[in-house]
Amino acid sequence: MAGFLTLAVETATGCGSVALTRGGLADGRVLAEYTLQPEVVHSRRLLGLVEHLMAATGTAWADLEAVAVSRGPGSFTGLRIGMAAAKGIALATGRPLVGVPTLDALAAQAWGADGQLCCVLDARKGQMYAAFYRCDAGGKRHRTGDFLVLSPAALAARITEPTLVLGPGAALCAPWLAACAEARVAVSAALHPRAALVGLCAAEALAAGATDGSADLAPLYVRASEAELGLGAKRSQGEQP
Repeated sequence: MAGFLTLAVETATGCGSVALTRGGLADGRVLAEYTLQPEVVHSRRLLGLVEHLMAATGTAWADLEAVAVSRGPGSFTGLRIGMAAAKGIALATGRPLVGVPTLDALAAQAWGADGQLCCVLDARKGQMYAAFYRCDAGGKRHRTGDFLVLSPAALAARITEPTLVLGPGAALCAPWLAACAEARVAVSAALHPRAALVGLCAAEALAAGATDGSADLAPLYVRASEAELGLGAKRSQGEQP
């Protein structure tokens, strides 16, 4: 089958995964995908699962044509672990590394669905990461604005037309979405980002000529980390960091 053979890593949430895919969203397929136990620290299992994935599919490192990683937004610790692993594999194999925004890969699960789509992740502290999408004539999802970090109430206020809400953050928004006549929440089976979709999206980007430098690719945090917020607070009070 034509298309890039891609090893993909997804660690943006507590439920991480690794996958081996061939081709892109329109005509590709998933050769294998393993999901990490939810809430288990990804660093304990990630590389072991990658090695098992390669062995189970009979894939040699030299067979890989690309490495893909979910780059956020999401868990700061999870993103750093996944990014470090993906960079190491890309450098060791000499293969191109492609970073795929987590919410974009999540949106790809709703390929062909009509109307507006809103993908949401828990950003902690009573806030959500969110992005809105629409389909083109071919059924492919395209993001219609920036990545957002906002409260569930503010998110619900932005939904003014029929919208499918997808992602692990949807359950946390449930009280506000229930009061929003235009919102419809996706079934639980489609709630988590998947490495397989990261790989298929990455192959689409590679086919279009996009690639990321292994040394330059950084997680997409969207908002400042706790350390950065603490440093900013100290500076505003005239304290030395």
